[in-house]
Formats: sequence, C-alpha cells, structure tokens
Amino acid sequence: MAEHSSRSTRGLKAVAAALAVALAAGTGAAAWAHGPHGGGHGRHAHAMHHGAGGGMFLGSPERIDRLLDGLNATEAQRTQIKQIARAAAQDLQAQRKEGQALREQVAAVYTAPTVDAAKAESLRQQMLARHDATSRRITQAMLDASAVLTPEQRVKLGERMAERKQRMEERRQRMHERHERMKQERAPAQPKQ
Repeated sequence: MAEHSSRSTRGLKAVAAALAVALAAGTGAAAWAHGPHGGGHGRHAHAMHHGAGGGMFLGSPERIDRLLDGLNATEAQRTQIKQIARAAAQDLQAQRKEGQALREQVAAVYTAPTVDAAKAESLRQQMLARHDATSRRITQAMLDASAVLTPEQRVKLGERMAERKQRMEERRQRMHERHERMKQERAPAQPKQ
C-alpha cells in the first residue's frame, strides 16, 4: 500500500512538473509581446523578435524602426507596421490576462486536498486553446506586416535576421565557454597523489 501511495505521489509530481513546463513554454508568445514594461522587451521578446518565434514585427516602435532600418521602408510602411503591431499587442494583452486566470485555476486544482483530474484536463484543453489563439494572432500580425513590405524588403529582412541569428549563436557559444571556464576555476583543486 505504501508503495502504491509513493508511486501516486511521484506520478502527481511528474504531472505537475510537466504542466508547469508546458505553461512556461506556452506563455512565451504572450509574454514576449508585452515584456516587463508592455513594450516587447525581455528574454521572450528577444527570441521572438529575432525570428525564433516568428514575431519579428511585434515590439516597441523603436524596435520596429531598427528592424526596418536598412530596408528603405517608407514612412507609410513604418506607420502601417506599427499599427499592426500595436493592435496585435492589445489583443495579446487580453489573452495574457486570460492565461493568468487559467494559471491560478491550475494552481488551485493541484493544491486542493483532492486533485480533480477532470478539472485538470479541462484546464489543460483551455490552455491549449489559448496558446493556439495566441499563435494565430501572432501569425496574422506577421502576415499583415509582411504584406506591407515588398518581396525585396522581405528578402533583405530575412538576410538581416539570419546575420543576427548567427551573431546570437556566436555570443551564446562565447557565454557557454566562459561559464565552463568559471566553473573549472571555482572547482576545488584536486590533491596531488
């Protein structure tokens, strides 16, 4: 009996951990759109802005201007893309609030004296639907913004994004190497034999 209880507890912990990972991964898109100051900043913003998540046109007006620099974008194009991004950010803000409410409900389910499996499944499905809606909204904004640019501008933008991705990979590698060196430096010296 104790073994069964222990397995049940481990299983519940595994499900809770998996759900937490899914929540963290799935909320990235909405979090990116708003960042800590509501303007598309932060870790998720960085990844999404540079193509990892497809939200290259979302973000602050300054970030959009930097993105469009070098593309010979007209003022009309810049204005249209900023309007598209602003509308998408407003929609994603509302979706983000819905997600916060769902996360609170999930926490209540898993911290209750008895875990309601049907309620957990219902919340999981609601979260998937919300994540899908977020993905659809970002995709629509990307399509709308892409339609504003000429094919030549999109090619140039793709080239710039590939260059940026390469620089980010190189930076990530340098940081990893630095971390490994620091770890070795902090390791206690091995006694001589």
